[in-house]
Amino acid sequence: MPVLKSIEPLSRPPLLHVSVQESLRKYIEANRLKAGDPLPPETYLAQQLGVGRNSVREAIKALESIGILETRRGIGVFVKEFSFKPLLDNLAYGLQDSLRDVEELREIRRVLETGLIAKTIEMISAEDIGELRRLTESMRQRAERSESFAEEDQQFHQMLFRCQNNHMLSALIDIFWVAFNKASDFTNLDNPTPLATWRDHHEIVEAVAAKDVDRARSRLDDHYRGIQQVIAKNRTI
Repeated sequence: MPVLKSIEPLSRPPLLHVSVQESLRKYIEANRLKAGDPLPPETYLAQQLGVGRNSVREAIKALESIGILETRRGIGVFVKEFSFKPLLDNLAYGLQDSLRDVEELREIRRVLETGLIAKTIEMISAEDIGELRRLTESMRQRAERSESFAEEDQQFHQMLFRCQNNHMLSALIDIFWVAFNKASDFTNLDNPTPLATWRDHHEIVEAVAAKDVDRARSRLDDHYRGIQQVIAKNRTI
């Protein structure tokens, strides 16, 4: 008697509202809809897709949650302007308190900034260097009072690369800065040497002003090494 082959299990079809989501994405892409463009009414979409209005509503809510659509009460559903915020929120939430993930984020920031600092040195204006010096002076004053200067720190890293006029880069720097600080709770960690942290930033600016690429990279490395030490110290407390 021949050996019979086993029956392949049925693949589970995707949930209906997931299929509707994909159809709505394809509709937006096929019609090249831009931010602010409206989608057809729910009733029309349901008829075209051959599904109930509840499935359309669920799909729209899901696409709202990831920043693709927005509902304007009493008006309709519109394509939303792209934002990294949903990605940022999910990234920070997913990382939570994982030391390995926090360390990987720190390393991504270090590699990104040390790799692009040479281009900043080629392009940065005297005005931007002046703004960076103003920020580091504010950091110094806060450090002397043992106050947090997280806001100035975020502005510093944005300003350092603003001259490159690369919106994707600016968004990535912001994403990794905010995600790192949320995941590590770095703002609330005990920093025994806030003046050393200020000095790192000050030395980065002066290296950039002197157009010394090697020194700027070295100072950035020192800065991220200091961050690693602060996190490690607080993990052992």
